[in-house]
Amino acid sequence: MPFNLRITPKFWRQFEIDPAHGSFINYRRMWWQCVIVMTSVCLFPLIITTVINAYQYQEVLKSENIAPADRLVSNTARTISFFLEERRSALDFVVRERTLEELSNGRELARLLYRLKQVFGGFIDIGLINSRGIQVSYAGPLDLQGKNYSRQSWFHEVMIRGVHISDVFMGFRGYPHFVIAIKHDTEDGDYYIVRATIDTQVFNDLARPLNIGPASDTFMVNAEGVLQTPSRFYGSVLQKAEWTTNMESFHTTVRELEDPQSRAIIMGSRQIDNSPFMFVYVHQTQGLLTGWLALRGKLIGFFVISTLVVIVVILGVCTYLVSAVYEADRRREAVLHKVEYTNKLASLGRLAAGVAHEINNPLAIINEKAGLLEDLIHLTPDFPQKEKAHEIVQSILGSVDRCSTITHRLLGFARHIDVNFETIYLDNLVKNVLGFLEKESHYREIEVKLEVEENLPAIESDRGQLQQVFLNILNNAFAAVEDGGKIEIHINSVRDDQVAVRIEDNGCGMPPEHMKLIFEPFFSTKGRKGTGLGLSITYGIIKKLKGSIEVDSQEGIGTTFVVTLPVKRPA
Repeated sequence: MPFNLRITPKFWRQFEIDPAHGSFINYRRMWWQCVIVMTSVCLFPLIITTVINAYQYQEVLKSENIAPADRLVSNTARTISFFLEERRSALDFVVRERTLEELSNGRELARLLYRLKQVFGGFIDIGLINSRGIQVSYAGPLDLQGKNYSRQSWFHEVMIRGVHISDVFMGFRGYPHFVIAIKHDTEDGDYYIVRATIDTQVFNDLARPLNIGPASDTFMVNAEGVLQTPSRFYGSVLQKAEWTTNMESFHTTVRELEDPQSRAIIMGSRQIDNSPFMFVYVHQTQGLLTGWLALRGKLIGFFVISTLVVIVVILGVCTYLVSAVYEADRRREAVLHKVEYTNKLASLGRLAAGVAHEINNPLAIINEKAGLLEDLIHLTPDFPQKEKAHEIVQSILGSVDRCSTITHRLLGFARHIDVNFETIYLDNLVKNVLGFLEKESHYREIEVKLEVEENLPAIESDRGQLQQVFLNILNNAFAAVEDGGKIEIHINSVRDDQVAVRIEDNGCGMPPEHMKLIFEPFFSTKGRKGTGLGLSITYGIIKKLKGSIEVDSQEGIGTTFVVTLPVKRPA
């Protein structure tokens, strides 16, 4: 039997097994509805849970990176702001505590620069510039005494705002630095400016916290997006950054975006108060993405495995339930048909008994009259055509005996519908059943051969039930063979406690896929001509009598049934 037929449930092949049998229930549709409903009920919460877990974990991963970025940007921006404010305040203190004459003295200005370096650090030089933009005194490594700054933009900004913090630039020094300048008004309506140069090395150290990893970068840019400190990913000082930052954000801003190299990043930024600088923190989310992909793979794997387990369980449960319903319906229909079949047999038996009784009465009269006629023939010496009349009377008596045999056979078949154990010789019982099929065998020229083992023991069983069994099997054999076919019956003992009846025919045979189904209720190879109950009832009777039935068939060669029965009455 093919593997696909072995694993396919019977209800799925309902119409293949018995195309003529109708049913109000479509078991395939019932199975599909059961599977769809149970799958929806089971998988919908699983899908929702998986999606929610994935979303929540993704949000947690984002928050775990966004929150630290927010703190780092805020803290570092405040630190840089404190740094700038501290130096601006130092210069403001110098302007207010030193007179113009003291600041104009180069030696005094040099001592002041020395103290600023010692106390605050980062100062490179300091100079005094008058209202005409001329540097009247200077302390530092360069010779900038007398330099005119009146045409420079920062000078005009200081005149208006009173303070100026410049972008990082190279200038005469050849290395990055920036300038802090503070204006001080005099009592006579004039003013002067103290200008100091700050080393960007301290600035760079502040802009690069110690706790950033290899996937992170921190730097500062100005309003034009020019790098004010070196960047790990985007260039060195004074190079143009490849994207524009929002210089109007005086609050910490953290957002997700792609950099010019199409790398997914988390960027945090904040404008440094009272300065042209913006602090920027960049974290590449490749590591975050790797963790997310790993978790997503686990979630997908969990979902796939859970889905497969759920589907397998659902398929098994639905198949079991629908099969149970199918088998229950089949058993119910089998019982109803068996009851109907039994009632028909009982009615047929009663009809046969009635017919036999009605026939026996005329037969008895015919037999008596024929006997009387025989006596008259013998008692009349000159009876005309005495020999011819004697032959006619003998023919009448032979026909009466034959009719009597048939009616007694009908009465014997109809009498034993209920279970009734008695001593039976199987050869006589089989001959009795063959008597019902004698006319058909002669008409169709079917050769029926019966071989019986010598000294065959009698068995204790139910005559009527066994008549029904062998009548069903022989009817199938007659239906399978063609005209002129052959049927052989062999009866022999098996061991000391069993007797076997072997019925062979050279009919059409059966394909292998039908072999497992012939004892199923309603399975028939005769189409609308068969009920599909004969062999099912036969199988039930044999099992009830504690016997066994086996079948072997080859398509186009023939079929063999072997019925084995116990000798003694089953307990």
